[in-house]
Amino acid sequence: MAQPTKLKAAQESISGAEDLAELALDMRWSWSHAADELWGKIDPELWEITHNPWVVFQTASPARLKQLLKEKSFRAEVDRLRARQVRESDAAVGGDSATWFQKVYPGSKLKTVAYFSMEFGLSEALPIYSGGLGNVAGDQLKAASDLGIPVVGVGLLYQQGYFRQVIEADGLQRAVYPYNDPSQLPILPLRDSTGEWLRIRVQLPGCAVWLRTWEVRVGRVRLLLLDSNDPANPPAYRGVTSELYGGGTEMRLQQELILGVMGYRMLHTLGIRPDVCHLNEGHAGFAVWERARLFMEETGQPFDVALLATRAGNLFTTHTPVDAGIDRFPVYLIEPYLRAYSADLHVKVDDLLAMGRANPEDPNEPFNMAYLGIRGCGAVNGVSQLHAQVSRKMFSNLFPRWPVAEVPVACVTNGVHVPSWDSSESDAVWHQACGSDRWRNDLDELNEKIRATSDEDLWKMRCANRVHLVDAVRARNKRQESSIGTWSAVGHRGTNIFDPNVLTLGFARRFATYKRPNLLLRNPERLIRILTNPEHPVQLVVAGKAHPQDREGQRMIQEWVQFSRWQEVQGRVVFLSDYDMSLAEQLVQGVDVWINTPRRPWEACGTSGMKVLVNGGLNLSSLDGWWAEAYDPALGWKVGDHQSYPTEAVQDAEEAEQLYSVLEDEVIPLFYRRESSGIPSEWVAMMRESMARLTGQYSANRSVREYTERFYLPAAEAYTKRTEDRGNLAIQIRKSQMELRTHWSEIHFHEMETSQDESEYLIRVRIYLGTICQEHVRVELFADNPDEMPFVTEMTRAGELVGVQGGFVFEAKAPATRPASDYTVRIVAALDTFAVPLEEAVILWQR
Repeated sequence: MAQPTKLKAAQESISGAEDLAELALDMRWSWSHAADELWGKIDPELWEITHNPWVVFQTASPARLKQLLKEKSFRAEVDRLRARQVRESDAAVGGDSATWFQKVYPGSKLKTVAYFSMEFGLSEALPIYSGGLGNVAGDQLKAASDLGIPVVGVGLLYQQGYFRQVIEADGLQRAVYPYNDPSQLPILPLRDSTGEWLRIRVQLPGCAVWLRTWEVRVGRVRLLLLDSNDPANPPAYRGVTSELYGGGTEMRLQQELILGVMGYRMLHTLGIRPDVCHLNEGHAGFAVWERARLFMEETGQPFDVALLATRAGNLFTTHTPVDAGIDRFPVYLIEPYLRAYSADLHVKVDDLLAMGRANPEDPNEPFNMAYLGIRGCGAVNGVSQLHAQVSRKMFSNLFPRWPVAEVPVACVTNGVHVPSWDSSESDAVWHQACGSDRWRNDLDELNEKIRATSDEDLWKMRCANRVHLVDAVRARNKRQESSIGTWSAVGHRGTNIFDPNVLTLGFARRFATYKRPNLLLRNPERLIRILTNPEHPVQLVVAGKAHPQDREGQRMIQEWVQFSRWQEVQGRVVFLSDYDMSLAEQLVQGVDVWINTPRRPWEACGTSGMKVLVNGGLNLSSLDGWWAEAYDPALGWKVGDHQSYPTEAVQDAEEAEQLYSVLEDEVIPLFYRRESSGIPSEWVAMMRESMARLTGQYSANRSVREYTERFYLPAAEAYTKRTEDRGNLAIQIRKSQMELRTHWSEIHFHEMETSQDESEYLIRVRIYLGTICQEHVRVELFADNPDEMPFVTEMTRAGELVGVQGGFVFEAKAPATRPASDYTVRIVAALDTFAVPLEEAVILWQR
């Protein structure tokens, strides 16, 4: 069992320094700011710039630390925080301060969930994320820590990570890649029992590569990372984990093999045997093979049985709403990587490739990572209700003859880790209303408690948040303009841009065409009138990156930068460069209205708008992603509807008009409609209702508890049943499955017989199963429903047909609210603990 590295530095010999190090290395500080004052005392300037306790601690001289630790108040605070850290870590095993998971599921057999993700957004101090996917992963780890759910994250440590953005004088984006110095990151090498750094060897085509292992502490949970920058590796392979989403298709394939195969192998080397593997997007799909391989190694079972046994404990979460967004690898590229691995699995390369193809018989079809995730997991989910619907259509080709509504993609709408995104003023309001443990337990009572907060307190919070944002915008804009030499030209307005008393809109996200970041700019003259209205002025802060290969996204950024420099809007609109977690935190805390304009239904979820909720911000968004299910006129505003348009150009024109009209006719008048006290009571009422109804519902507290109860616990139970006794249940299921497929063609129907009373039909049908065991099939009565889930009910066996092998009569009752001709009979598989149609999609229709 590998152990985290102990602190080895000059500071180690100082009494109390090791406690400081333990606090600095626990990324609980990214959402619990109890120790902020300590870090600020050590080095105020460095703390203000980095907000990275580990950098502050590492940089401080031993003399400085010794001096501070001799101060009674400083040392007492260190001791208090360290005792609290230990106490909260121990709470995971029960006691008076037991966590939600221990209270609700004492003695649970769920011991470990391995959470695989290509990126994790925990803090700007650990820049191994790009955007939404990483933020979701980071927020879920934090929520798992709060709730005491036994999760361990698995990811990659990037030497450069995602690019950093610089805006040139002409408004163009330039991508830069600063080096992530591991010694300055809040991570530690993992070492084995002898003290040697744990390194894992992987065979790539033509070369063996060493992978170093690292640990990140995230409160009660751990994040384990792999990187290829080992001095023993050839130069070409040291950079495999250099960039996130960069370097070309082969580098992406190599990274995903490392994440899935070597990530699971790392867990095994550490003695970690996960009950559940949660694949956050298809990038980690190769983990299903490695999990099956190790089960084969331990039990001697063949690959098909091992996969059947282990997939019950795997969960695949898809975040991609468009087919083009799924990772695909051409056969010529992936085949060399699978040759040696297929030998380990005792499976033909073509059989492995078939798991990533819609048509397993097509040798030219690229390998699709989402298909691997679906075929290697016991459950699949999308990340909003609308996204799940879209995903069912997208993956319906894997389930031929099944209604799209029954394609097995469930839904867990994303949520955000609220304590990571609230301001200190917002935190104080929520603490006063709901207590300190509000985001670590059930959320049932929060709604009414926050509704009791007065208009005065809510408006005071909102105004304070806006003041902080204005200060941050001024400072950041000055640094930004100075760095490119344009400050002298605009410096006269540097301290005057933005006004803390003006309605503040925010728009920040990845600049991609489908997100329509320039919808607000469709009519610049109209936008100018909105921003510069002398009685009801508006100010707008914009931020976001475009992928270095996305020329159209970069052009849209340039358009915003150039517009922000127009004389007419100077001081009212600003584009802030290098959108990252630190900037996102400032924006979601300070804006009054968060604008989001994706083209429906291309936004899987879109969590940025969730982050303003706790801070009293309101949403104005397309009815896409989470807002499609959350929108209510009492909570915010919408753009567009559920209707379809003849062309995207028509859609953009109509919805841009709606966006301007909503701002002019609804948002702005409501904000400036004040009582004699100066408070906009109607605006505050909307704030209050949005905070009450949406903050808890769209929190990671809710989403992670939902994952636990709907997926982790059932998956762990199913995995245990299938893998115990060397996979005996899986062997029996596989045998029954093969018999079912072999004899499926023997099944046939007779016509339905229907009788009716006043309100119900009685429908009977004769079915001939041949040699198929009746317990291995389910006979169902079905009626389609275009607007909702179809009507499906299991038919019961009403008798046997004399003298006929496998002949039975089945019957069921159905509502007589529709014609009898709408109903039909079908037969599907029914095997013990089997997910249908995910694991077996055979289906036979009567007509």
